Amino acid sequence: MANKVELLSPAGNLEKLKIAITYGADAVYGGVSHFSLRNRSGKEFTYETFKDGVDFAHNNGKKIYAAINGFPFNSQLKILREHIAKMRDTNVDAFIVATPGVIRLCKEVAPKIPLHLSTQANVLNILDAEVFYEMGVKRIVAARELSLKDAMEIKKALPNLEIEIFCHGSMCFAFSGRCLISSLQSGRVPNRGSCANDCRFDYEYYVRNPDNGVMMRLLEEEGIGTHIFNAKDLNLSQHIDEILQSGAISALKIEGRTKSPYYAAISTRTYRMAIDDFYNGESRKNIYQDELNTLKNRGFTDGYIVSRPYEKNNTQNQMSAISDGSYQVNAMIREDGEFGVCKYTIRLNEPKEIIFPLNTQYIDSIIVDNEIGRIYKENGKYFIIFKKILLEDNKELSEIHSGNTNHFKLPCKLPSYSFLRERIN
Repeated sequence: MANKVELLSPAGNLEKLKIAITYGADAVYGGVSHFSLRNRSGKEFTYETFKDGVDFAHNNGKKIYAAINGFPFNSQLKILREHIAKMRDTNVDAFIVATPGVIRLCKEVAPKIPLHLSTQANVLNILDAEVFYEMGVKRIVAARELSLKDAMEIKKALPNLEIEIFCHGSMCFAFSGRCLISSLQSGRVPNRGSCANDCRFDYEYYVRNPDNGVMMRLLEEEGIGTHIFNAKDLNLSQHIDEILQSGAISALKIEGRTKSPYYAAISTRTYRMAIDDFYNGESRKNIYQDELNTLKNRGFTDGYIVSRPYEKNNTQNQMSAISDGSYQVNAMIREDGEFGVCKYTIRLNEPKEIIFPLNTQYIDSIIVDNEIGRIYKENGKYFIIFKKILLEDNKELSEIHSGNTNHFKLPCKLPSYSFLRERIN
């Protein structure tokens, strides 16, 4: 068996970085400042907290990659050089970059840091892969439009080049993010990290008579929808076996640095399960799909890795920009495992399911019944019922809601970053 495929998860901030690693990621990726293509998440990291994340990853035997995949202007080149040097000094395991010029600059400023080519470079074939490989790129993050067959051809031609593909998360209706709609409508440039997701909006249609200037609104057919650019979310959980059997893929990447801590946890946990099942000769596709359905999503598509783009007719959700998942997240457990923070509603005597990382040791020790509450196991799942909602300052409540940022005590210590959830009826 070739080297085990790497699971790469998003780290939008230090907390989500820790969650992704806790829930089974082999590596995480994130960035600082506007040179990362996720401006919003990049602002949640300072150089100091990013270094804390690097240390946390390395202390847990994991890797961390720094996203420097923006498209800089001439006026930013001096700042970019300084930024590369600062990221180098955090001791990251690789840089994710998008342009030949930035590749050359990284090799000059940080020659010992491996380079991964961003999906923004749109590599789809042997010719382009070879050019970047000769420039010193260790891994390409392939364009989402790449097919598995083409990935296998690239790997055959360049056996030492690593190929990483996206396996889950938001999809862009444009060619691997080469979009200008957000720039035109709101002045926010997608390829410099500040996309406003204008493709998720609903749009109305109008026609104008040039002779008299009359504007008329066109009525859409009922049930068709007006989210005309809105792509469904990628979900390759049902194709893990054939992807890994190909031997061409070195890493599976989950999109979503700006998404919730619960998303970071469940997406990582599910693909960790699927990857480990493959190597153990197992498959639990229904479980993978059920867990991913608990996340907010736009509907799912398997994208283009197993089908050509022109063969697909189910990649758009024209009805809504986002839909609730099948579960509501009620609370997240603090890193120390002793207190939780409410994300929705916790009431007395209402059971909530407990979700924790895979392979948690001695988990049955959490089965307790005391004055704070009861934790029990039913049909292979763990549940908690609160008899008392007691805050850190010993104030007692009959219920707690998401607007209350005070942390509440648990009946016993739970694994770090566990979640409490309930099915949405």
